[in-house]
Amino acid sequence: MLRYLLSRLGQSLILLLLVSCIGFMVLNLAPGGPLSQFALSPGMTQEQIDKIAAQMGLDRPLVMQYLDWLWHMVRGDWGTSYRDGQSVLAVIGSHLFATLLLMGTATTISISLGAAIGIFSAMRRGSIFDHTFTVLAMIALSIPTFWFGLIAIYIFSLNLGWLPAGNMYTVGDGSVLDYLRHLILPASVLALVDVAIWSRYMRTSTLTVISQDFVRTARAKGLTRRRVLLRHVVGNSLVPMVTLAGLQLPMVLGGALVTETVFTWPGMGRLFLDSLGYSDYPVVMGLLMTSALLVLVGNLAADMIVALIDPRIRLN
Repeated sequence: MLRYLLSRLGQSLILLLLVSCIGFMVLNLAPGGPLSQFALSPGMTQEQIDKIAAQMGLDRPLVMQYLDWLWHMVRGDWGTSYRDGQSVLAVIGSHLFATLLLMGTATTISISLGAAIGIFSAMRRGSIFDHTFTVLAMIALSIPTFWFGLIAIYIFSLNLGWLPAGNMYTVGDGSVLDYLRHLILPASVLALVDVAIWSRYMRTSTLTVISQDFVRTARAKGLTRRRVLLRHVVGNSLVPMVTLAGLQLPMVLGGALVTETVFTWPGMGRLFLDSLGYSDYPVVMGLLMTSALLVLVGNLAADMIVALIDPRIRLN
């Protein structure tokens, strides 16, 4: 198990290094570059821009800039924001909780509902329930997340007035109930597409398990349908879903970016768009590395869980 863990950890570190290298090169080779925001200042001359570039070390070869940035990042210095001069880690840290809260809530909703719908559809294959949720899943996968968000705001905030249209809390309140009211709409919208994906995968996995010999043997022994489902089917059907949970993290992060923008949720997705608009490249690189770390840690954790459940994985 330790050998498998070290192997996966080594692969993750190599992938993280590649992500940092490609991300750094792409950002610095983009039109305008890191100095584009300074060039927009009134009265800024080329001589002043060159002086700023020399002070920031941006006049050196790009490879040297990357190696310097990588060395500082490994030591915990992720740079300073161009916008307000704050530490990049401090800027990201002030938005990280909001994103993790939104992603965690949405993932919990999507896994719970998706798994339940998938199992129920598989156990009643070909029924009206199965066909109905197949159609609904296709619709959910075909419509953009931002459209669901706008419709949710229009119905539940503007028309019915049940829930807030945006932000994370009400200024002057900040109670747990207030946080929950603001969380319901963005988390539900973010979870909607994932519910469709989870239900389809869970249905397929459950159908595969139902056709196995050990399930037929359990039924032949006279076990009730409920006991066969809970003891033999559900557990084995969830094993592939653990791996899927890790693979879904990039999609959840991408969906969070759109959802946070629609609902003005103060998370990393909204910070990413704001930083791009300001050409705040240190913060953008920090967000890129934070997202990559979250995805890699999630996939590594999923692999470890699968390896513990199924020892055959460790032998590959």
